[in-house]
Amino acid sequence: MSIPLDTLEAEVLKLPTGARSHLLDRLIASLGTDAEIEEAWALEAERRDAEVDDGKVATVPGAEFLESLRAELR
Repeated sequence: MSIPLDTLEAEVLKLPTGARSHLLDRLIASLGTDAEIEEAWALEAERRDAEVDDGKVATVPGAEFLESLRAELR
């Protein structure tokens, strides 16, 4: 017997934060990985890191970015 997704979701959201985090980790691990996608993301991360190191792009503190994003969405 399968549980309707909306019922399952409601029950999971009642779990304590730690339990939800553990469940999320397990669910993500169950999806497996695609080596080609992982390699593409690794290359992209390296490219972006090099852009920062070379001064081609500037970083913004997370709190500052979130505040500007919230302001745009208002």
